[in-house]
Amino acid sequence: MSYYFDKQIDTESKEVTTRAEIGGKVYTFKTDNNVFSKRGLDFGTRTLLESIDIKNISGDVLDFGCGYGPIGIYIKSNTDSIVDMVDINERAINLAKKNAEINNTFVNIFESDVYSNITKKYDFIITNPPIRVGKKVLYEILIDAKDHLKENGNLIFVINKDQGAKSVMKDMMNYYNVTLLKKNKGFFVINCQKYSKKE
Repeated sequence: MSYYFDKQIDTESKEVTTRAEIGGKVYTFKTDNNVFSKRGLDFGTRTLLESIDIKNISGDVLDFGCGYGPIGIYIKSNTDSIVDMVDINERAINLAKKNAEINNTFVNIFESDVYSNITKKYDFIITNPPIRVGKKVLYEILIDAKDHLKENGNLIFVINKDQGAKSVMKDMMNYYNVTLLKKNKGFFVINCQKYSKKE
């Protein structure tokens, strides 16, 4: 069985069109089998997006593990940021490209296994990380993000308390200045700011 964090998918494609209202705007997304949240915008991602102060998002932004694209498309639709979107899942990459076009957003979408194809540094890395990859890879995603952030850059992610949100948040304090942005029905939206060189 394929998972949404696999590179290639062995299940039949069956695209569906979904719609989601985020921040007062309606977005149209194509989803598919073996792409995360194929039935439409999931509650965790919605909580993440609604927790972000969009007025404070600027510069270079990376949507890590973009899936079919809601995070990056939302950010680009509401800011002047330069938005890159990456995923390892080829089906997700193709959907994200379609959805960027559908929603009239110019974003840069490409494949990357974790940070293997990331060559620049970002002001923000925003993600609903793939928890099912396991703790080792999850921590690689979260901790190594600091190497791809500009000074004082921010990693913003969402995680459920049943997936270890409290312990993850505590562990991230070893690497970042950590702030809890929001808790909503068990979902924690966490901001991790990269330590400045002075610190």
